[in-house]
Amino acid sequence: MQVHSFYLITSQAQQCTINTSTQMTKIGLYVSNMKDKLLTPGTYITADQLHSTRLKAVITIQTYTRRWRAQRLTAQLRLDKELQLVRMEREERRKIEEKEEQIRDEYCRRMNPRKKEDFALLYNALEKWRQDEVERINATLSGAERKAALCVLLKEETQLIASIGSHRITAGERNQEKAVQVFLNKCAAPKTWRAFDGTMTQMDTPESIRAKELRDLYNSINLNYLSQEERLDILLTLKHTVKEHDCKLTKQIVELIDREADLLLRGVKESNLEGLRKRIATLFLQYIKTPTFNPQVSRFLQVPQDPAQLKNIYFCRGCSNYLLSTDFALTASARVVGLCLQCSELDNEARCQKDSSHYKTILKRLRETEAESSPDTKITYLLQVQDLQYLVDVVWGAQSALCAWNDLHDLVLVRWDRHWEWSPWNCILLTKDEAATHYKVENMEKVPCI
Repeated sequence: MQVHSFYLITSQAQQCTINTSTQMTKIGLYVSNMKDKLLTPGTYITADQLHSTRLKAVITIQTYTRRWRAQRLTAQLRLDKELQLVRMEREERRKIEEKEEQIRDEYCRRMNPRKKEDFALLYNALEKWRQDEVERINATLSGAERKAALCVLLKEETQLIASIGSHRITAGERNQEKAVQVFLNKCAAPKTWRAFDGTMTQMDTPESIRAKELRDLYNSINLNYLSQEERLDILLTLKHTVKEHDCKLTKQIVELIDREADLLLRGVKESNLEGLRKRIATLFLQYIKTPTFNPQVSRFLQVPQDPAQLKNIYFCRGCSNYLLSTDFALTASARVVGLCLQCSELDNEARCQKDSSHYKTILKRLRETEAESSPDTKITYLLQVQDLQYLVDVVWGAQSALCAWNDLHDLVLVRWDRHWEWSPWNCILLTKDEAATHYKVENMEKVPCI
């Protein structure tokens, strides 16, 4: 039997005595005193005096430290102020440049109108000028002089309307050519889809290849400044292309091609062939738009080939045509289908002469802002220009709710409560600067009343 015994180990420090000695000079021993120092006792300092000295030193250190921190703070505040002034100056300059750009853009639209909105702007400016002139004549003249001035005004207005009409015809022809090219490019475009890795894949089908050949041939017959041999070669290619199908349209095209070829061989001037060439191009475009000859075009026809899609066709009371639902301007509160877009524009030019470009700009800004803040928003895309015009003009009086600023270039529709989705019952009309400040408010219910 084995017994283990346990011992408690402790440790304790001990301070032993140390013997020291000093060697002094004596007989037979010399100790040098070259390195000895003579010490003189100073003034005795009490504990209170030492504490007072240390307190003064602490106060001095704190003073210089606070001074350094204050200098650094003031320098940072000065820098922040300078940066803020630079930002404000840059923002003010940006607003001025944006305003000037809007004025230049509006001036260019008036001097060189291209779109329907540009001509609506012209008609609106013409109507404002006519109203101002009528008010001036009624205020300054009377009797026969007033009637004569109104007749002169009517004559000037007629001349301006005729000038706008001529510009519109020219712009319409130019836009028609661009629309034809866009249509042909869409038909000739290959099929595209996105792969799993994000790359785009394109594939040409027999229909797209056929559409591309017809597009290139159409562009060739519209080329100018060709030699006689080049023109005859293009006409021969066109003739062989359309002779693949035997119908009344192709026979007319072949007949016109033979007529132009005969006139070219007779040496007729090209200026006398413009009408004939235009007829050939028009008939060939009709040939391209026929699905029998160009199957790819059936995807882009306004009249759907599928009878199931005819349910979206509506009757226009103005032009008495059956059009797609996208050709009508339907407001949010509309109950019946009224006039189509073209008839509405014609009615506006003839009677109202209102310019809705400003309201379109406000609606565009609203949709962009809502798309950034809440991508799932839907109400803004249901609004039409007429609905937004009612909100701006009738509900908010076409002016800012805070400062009564009435320049539509500077007004925007924003959320009243920024935490809720935009809607007609959660909106307010403000200027751009006011809108930026308004969005900084967290809780509208806690804003103090002024």
